[in-house]
Amino acid sequence: MSSTQPSSLAVRLSDFLARKHIQISAKTYFIHAMSFMALGLFSSLLIGSILNTIGIKFGIPLFTDTLWPLAKQMTGPAIAVAVAYALKAPALVMFSVTTVGAAGAALGGPVGAFVAAIIATEFGKFVANETKVDILVTPAVTVISGVAVGSFIGPYIGGMMTSLGDVIMYSTQLQPLLMGMLVAVLMGMALTLPISSAAIAIMLSLNGLAAGAATVGCCAQMVGFAVMSFRENRWAGVFAQGLGTSMLQMPNIIKNRKIWLPTILTSAILGPISTVVFKMENTPLGAGMGTSGLVGQIQSFVAMETSGWQTNDIYLTILLMHLVLPALLTLLFSEIMRKLGWIKSGDLTLNLSSR
Repeated sequence: MSSTQPSSLAVRLSDFLARKHIQISAKTYFIHAMSFMALGLFSSLLIGSILNTIGIKFGIPLFTDTLWPLAKQMTGPAIAVAVAYALKAPALVMFSVTTVGAAGAALGGPVGAFVAAIIATEFGKFVANETKVDILVTPAVTVISGVAVGSFIGPYIGGMMTSLGDVIMYSTQLQPLLMGMLVAVLMGMALTLPISSAAIAIMLSLNGLAAGAATVGCCAQMVGFAVMSFRENRWAGVFAQGLGTSMLQMPNIIKNRKIWLPTILTSAILGPISTVVFKMENTPLGAGMGTSGLVGQIQSFVAMETSGWQTNDIYLTILLMHLVLPALLTLLFSEIMRKLGWIKSGDLTLNLSSR
């Protein structure tokens, strides 16, 4: 009897969690939820920054004086709602996490909002629709658990991520050749993997040379896959990968890992050129975006202009390092690998019919 009770309890708990859509796993939180976190960032902080830049250039007070400050304030709530949506939260939980996101962001930055939102959402889902006073219990549990996490853990997590980012940026300044290569390759691969390079860059507060190398690495992936797969995917593939995401190639990479080598080699070459030769810079908002929506290029312009670059030099350098060289180098490597038989016809084909 005693041996069957724990088993029965475990089954009931498993059924309860399944009914509540609570799936405790690294994939759920650090891949799925983080991908939606990036959407929350883009819908608030990133789009606000882009419009602020446009507002500064063309003198639009609505963008600079009104929209931009509000976009920054709403970053935490936007992250929290995005995470709650990713975790299939019921309505009351999703609405309640706005407060949690604001508290998490205020105390621990974007990563504080992310962690607080996950905890609050899961606790809120656990109690949702379980009592006759659900309208009081669910928001209360959601807000209290999330704000408590944001208050006690958020500052430490935010500080740890900022410190790690500082180490990366300081190391890039000391060893621009090696770190330029490492940052470009790793951030580029993160962009193609089903995780969010944009969220990682913002969590780490990457800027300066490290952010510049990260952007180049991401561009090598997006532009590289767009160009090297042109014969299979034509112009639809160029726009889907070049302005969307190279993550579309992940199913093909799983089938043949060698198709990833041209873009990785390109990242390894251009990263050090970015840090040592051109000394390109970027902001945390653009470091992990590559050419997606041209956010990486817009933020590169902002960072480099702030550092005293001439406008024409900025345009030429971005064009060369973010578009031309990634396309040429990746195409060169991919053609060599096609001749060697490492990449075969159809290896890079995307299913874009539903897009």
